[in-house]
Amino acid sequence: MFTFAAAVLFLIITPGPGVLSTAGVGSAFGYRPGLRYVLGLMIGNNLVILAVITGLAAAILADERIRTVLLWASAAYLLYLALRIALAGSKVGFIYRDVPLGVIGGILLQPINPKAYAVNATLFTGFSFLPGSYWAEMALKLLVVNVIWLPIHLAWLWAGVALRRLDLPARTQRILNVFMALSMLAVVGLAAYAQR
Repeated sequence: MFTFAAAVLFLIITPGPGVLSTAGVGSAFGYRPGLRYVLGLMIGNNLVILAVITGLAAAILADERIRTVLLWASAAYLLYLALRIALAGSKVGFIYRDVPLGVIGGILLQPINPKAYAVNATLFTGFSFLPGSYWAEMALKLLVVNVIWLPIHLAWLWAGVALRRLDLPARTQRILNVFMALSMLAVVGLAAYAQR
């Protein structure tokens, strides 16, 4: 179980669309809208988890045409986000909008987030620690994932709000933007590689 918890920590803490957009909402709108967005991401992530553990995700993704359409749709969206971040100039870019993404925005991001499927498939199909009781193991894994997932996303929200308050030099802000964009592109690249 400790190996599973460590895997959860390291797989979730790495930058991906969920945490980067959480920081972006925090940076652009502050804590309250950010908390609503995190709630939506959490609901969406749990829906992805349910799709993984019930086999629905595997059944849908077994059709190569559907898998390809979803891959290209998510890749296009993530590339769009990466470009918006990278081209934000000297302002910390994240994701700027006139209104916060909110609960629905968070829910809708997860089904097109390839990292959500990759991480949850890895966590829920591997790391077996109760081989005699599938559903008890899934319930414990669900609990552990959420107990670790929430503080990580709240930390990214805090980072976004904190960055909003800093007066960073333009060069530092550009470096942060490029790093975040490259992180998003790495997610796209890993998803495309996994489909090969």
